[in-house]
Amino acid sequence: MNFDQSPMLVIWEATQACDLACVHCRASAQSERSDTELTTEQGYRLLDEIRSFGEPLMVFTGGDPLKRPDLFDLIRYSVKIGLRTNVTPSATPLLTADAIDKFKEAGVTRMAISVDGHDAASHDDFRGIPGTFDRAMFALAHARDIGLDTQFQTTVTRRNMGHLPAIADIVSEMRSKMWSLFFLIVTGRALASEDLLASEYEDVFEYMYQLSKTAPFGIKTTEAMHYRRYVAQRIRAEHGATENEAAKGVAFRTAGVSDGKGFVFVSHQGEIFPSGFLPVSGGNVLNQSLTDVYRNSELFKTLRDTTQREGKCGICEYQKICGGSRSRAYALTGDYLAEDPRCTYQPHLADAIAG
Repeated sequence: MNFDQSPMLVIWEATQACDLACVHCRASAQSERSDTELTTEQGYRLLDEIRSFGEPLMVFTGGDPLKRPDLFDLIRYSVKIGLRTNVTPSATPLLTADAIDKFKEAGVTRMAISVDGHDAASHDDFRGIPGTFDRAMFALAHARDIGLDTQFQTTVTRRNMGHLPAIADIVSEMRSKMWSLFFLIVTGRALASEDLLASEYEDVFEYMYQLSKTAPFGIKTTEAMHYRRYVAQRIRAEHGATENEAAKGVAFRTAGVSDGKGFVFVSHQGEIFPSGFLPVSGGNVLNQSLTDVYRNSELFKTLRDTTQREGKCGICEYQKICGGSRSRAYALTGDYLAEDPRCTYQPHLADAIAG
């Protein structure tokens, strides 16, 4: 795909309302819906414009999208116009067997559920509401039993990094198609004290890489673009490939995708962000074209231009497949073009400058 023209993934925060109180919540979600949310008709128009990109993956998220009474109408419309459509509900009493059945009937491709602990005690402490783990397990099992594909989403923090193998066992048990590991961005309710050290990122990468060789599910990261660099390094070491060959060997579809590059996030109020974790707006769908903002705004064009990266991200030989997390750079330095502060890798400076 040409990420200058079209994103691979579009996420719409259909609402910020949610009945959980997660310690890391990006949205700092509240229990009640806002009267500034996009209306149903505005949502239909947004979906039409997303479809004009081509065939990106469309994800309804929140908050908890089930807090919107028109959610299933919007999902059915998304599917009708030809968008591959996923949904990420919260594990609350709203996530009933009937709701999951309706997701499948409406044509949802995959339901993603957040699981941040290996048992009820650890997960419910993370999510702030007792019973959340049991609700998540029920939802995943029911989806498995009716043939709806699922995806686990785990935010990696100091609380759970030692329990990732136990969570992986649950992913296998539920026969989920994908385990997506989110690496903390210090925004919303997330605390810097929960984040991993740069060296600990590498430890988790090693675990993920080894698991990926045998796991019956796919593994991907969010806001850990440097995992791709890690994989390329390992391919080079294990197979004697050159750096370019190793980089090309990173064959998963998200290689090169970054905040604003292959990815766009629309807030519940219509703000167009490069990522849900990078609170710098390029415009608003209420008065601007989503496609125009993505393709032509200075913010998005700058983010896609890897030559504008600063620090070691600007000279790294893995720049094109990684590029660093712009959200993390912004959260920790105030500059979204700064080097990713949670990357240990030191580029081969002379080679990188010469190249």
